[in-house]
Amino acid sequence: MIDEPTRQPHDLRHLTGPFDVVGDVHGCRVELDHLLRELGHSPDGGHPEGRTVVFLGDLVDRGPDTPGVLRLAMGMVEAGTALSVRGNHEEKLVRALQGRNVQVAHGLRESLDQLARETPAFRARVLEFCDSLEPHHVLDGGRLVVAHAGLPERYHGVRSPKMRALALWGQSTGEHDERGFPVRHPWAREYSGAAMVLYGHTPVEEPEWVNGTLCLDTGCVFGGRLTALRYPERELVSVPARRTWYEQARP
Repeated sequence: MIDEPTRQPHDLRHLTGPFDVVGDVHGCRVELDHLLRELGHSPDGGHPEGRTVVFLGDLVDRGPDTPGVLRLAMGMVEAGTALSVRGNHEEKLVRALQGRNVQVAHGLRESLDQLARETPAFRARVLEFCDSLEPHHVLDGGRLVVAHAGLPERYHGVRSPKMRALALWGQSTGEHDERGFPVRHPWAREYSGAAMVLYGHTPVEEPEWVNGTLCLDTGCVFGGRLTALRYPERELVSVPARRTWYEQARP
């Protein structure tokens, strides 16, 4: 008998959905609850049609209730009703919780202060969860790829330092836009892959399809909206932010 090859952690091609893919939450628990209700999920994350939530990373930082968002997301992932990839904010939170040297900026202070009011056991669970997250997932037989900052086709299914850096951070041009957000290399304009790529990371006013890719970060924590895409239906669902929770510092 020939042993089947071990499946890599990012390779979830056997999971075919349907999925509800959610953009950057950034500690906005009330808005996340609202969005999940709009998508038909029960308070514990279950769905009558068996839909799975996919979080695109950056669950943490900046917003008012990072512990609440993590408590919900961790419970859903443990119950098998959600998946999540790792964002650059989870990456920095892991380093901070491990006691490593990290710049406490861009909302990390809010997360650390909020988590300081939780139990040591909860903080340990948060560290284990965030550190377990993969930078990207390949889903639905390779037809769907999710990565926090997007991912060019040549890195789909690859495990490498370059893949990790692109999936977590993207490639910065060194410039900032008029809102103060870093300008990323426009990889989506050059994309010609067969897989749909869903990502977040850099807030957009409106999600716009570009060569089969879509950014779902609509800046909820900055007073925008929290947005999800129903897959495979390609239906966008958004809820408004209750308020501006975090002011983006302009360069």
